[in-house]
Amino acid sequence: MKQILCPVNGLRPLQEFQYGGALRDRPDPNTCSDEAWADYVFNRAGAPGVQREWWCHVPSAVWFVAERDTLNDVFLRTYLYEEMPDRE
Repeated sequence: MKQILCPVNGLRPLQEFQYGGALRDRPDPNTCSDEAWADYVFNRAGAPGVQREWWCHVPSAVWFVAERDTLNDVFLRTYLYEEMPDRE
């Protein structure tokens, strides 16, 4: 059984989690151009490799960031957004 390390609840089965998408810089929808907003909404890089993703532990409603190797489907580490290492 595959398990994910929730930064709040510890190691839990995959079935308790919901994928929330890749963590990406979002442009300000009030100031960016229509083209920039459309690019953000519809285009994704999609290349295999390590990416940061949003995940939710559904029973506790805890959202966190996971670094996952999408080529091998391996979770490398997880942490709360506030604890992200290179967050500005």
